[in-house]
Order: sequence, then C-alpha cells, then structure tokens
Amino acid sequence: MPKAAKQPESFEAGFAELEALIGELESGQLPLEASLAAYQRGQTLLQFCQGKLADAEQQLKVLENGELKPFSPQEGA
Repeated sequence: MPKAAKQPESFEAGFAELEALIGELESGQLPLEASLAAYQRGQTLLQFCQGKLADAEQQLKVLENGELKPFSPQEGA
C-alpha cells in the first residue's frame, strides 16, 4: 500500500506544490504512472487549498459580523 502524502504546511506551500505539479503535467514528459500519481496528488492539493480558502472566508464573515464587505486597500500603504 503506498504511503499517504503529507498535508502541506500552509495554503502557500500547497499552492506552490500544485503549480509545480501542473507544470510537470503540462510538459508532457511524465510517464503514464507518474502522470496519474501527479494528477491524484493535484486533486488532493486542490481540495486542501479550497478548504483553506473556505476557512478564511468563514473567518472574514465572523470578523465582519456576518457581512462580507468588499476589500479596499488603504491609500498610501
């Protein structure tokens, strides 16, 4: 049984790994088995990143008392 890949340490780490996998897949240089493994890992990373984004959105809703407000960067920041 293959060892389960560990979760990324952060959203940024997961996203970077996902981008690297996409680059490898798009290169067309991977053998079939490696392509399938990369695709499967990519799906796992995508779910991880989507989960982190959903968590962040929930935190924003709580911080804004349930109302999402549009982001407006501060002038001169």
